[in-house]
Amino acid sequence: MDAFEKTVDQPIGDAESAVRRVLVEEGFGVLTEIDVAATLQAKLGVARSPLKILGACNPEFAHRALTVDPSLALLLPCNVVLEEIGGGRTHVSIVDPRAMLSTGDTATGAEAKVLGEEAAVALRRALDRLGC
Repeated sequence: MDAFEKTVDQPIGDAESAVRRVLVEEGFGVLTEIDVAATLQAKLGVARSPLKILGACNPEFAHRALTVDPSLALLLPCNVVLEEIGGGRTHVSIVDPRAMLSTGDTATGAEAKVLGEEAAVALRRALDRLGC
């Protein structure tokens, strides 16, 4: 999967706060939150390092995507994954929307491609502002 990635010198809780802040600065909100480690522990009794998935959505981009093609709702929201990797460090991955929005050479595909580029720029900027 194509993604923007960065490892930060912060424990997962601090990294999550920072990620949420930079997402808001780029017009994204977090609509969903999945604590994968807690879910696996509760449902399967499996212990693993902390892993969280945040579903980030920019209302302007979402509206434009749905206007281009209502089936693009299948791709919303954009996933942001935080995984604690030890030593007080967290790996952050954000899905690259360009990979999801390459839908061919039709007019709809061209509009989706432009939207994917714009969303990618905003998400990349957010990730670049995270501390190292």
